[in-house]
Amino acid sequence: MTAALIYLAILVVAFFLLIVLPQRRRMAAHRALVDAMSVGDEIVTTAGIHGTVRRLDEATLELEIAPGVVVTLARGAVSQRRRPEPPASPEGPPAPLEGPSTELDPTD
Repeated sequence: MTAALIYLAILVVAFFLLIVLPQRRRMAAHRALVDAMSVGDEIVTTAGIHGTVRRLDEATLELEIAPGVVVTLARGAVSQRRRPEPPASPEGPPAPLEGPSTELDPTD
């Protein structure tokens, strides 16, 4: 009987450590993301819609997904904040790698 209780206690502790704690951390990180949003942030929703925050309320936000196209979403629908892409290199595209030619010789 005591062995069964010990096994049950080990299972409960393992469940808590492997399932509950990581889920709490994810929820806390998402809550911090939603609380830190501001107008002008570029975000991605849980549905995969990319856009720029135009207005924030307590429970909703207005997201501009194309010029002049604004949708209203629940704040909880935000999945992540997009980082601005680095500016393009002023030198242009990188030069092609040099190596043996793969073109066919017309004299063959």
